[in-house]
Amino acid sequence: MRSGAEGARWLEQAKEDLRWARVLLEQGGYHVVAFLAQQVAEKSLKAVLYHLGEEAVLGHSVERLAAEVAERFPQARARSARWATLDVHYVASRYPNSVPGSIPARVYDRETAEDALRIAEEVVSFAEGALRGG
Repeated sequence: MRSGAEGARWLEQAKEDLRWARVLLEQGGYHVVAFLAQQVAEKSLKAVLYHLGEEAVLGHSVERLAAEVAERFPQARARSARWATLDVHYVASRYPNSVPGSIPARVYDRETAEDALRIAEEVVSFAEGALRGG
């Protein structure tokens, strides 16, 4: 079984990614911010699962990870659908073929990036509480 230290490592990385996403938001890298928001949520949820003793937490779907977390933290269930909206940014924010006739760098805007960042911050906050035992 993994120790709580593994969960802490994953959450630390999520928070570091969140820090840089905020910097990129101010620089106009909106598509990268949206991708990092998805990554922050993914890593935060994995942090919770590792903290709970999971040996290997695979996959990238925030929706699936949130569902796993909600099995152990029912209070997360109400928010998990909102968190799952970040999954759209996993591919769409990075690949030109996900945006017909354009590229992610041209179609992502500040509002979309800010919304993704708010959701990621919510997941981090939840994970911090879960790792503290709440």
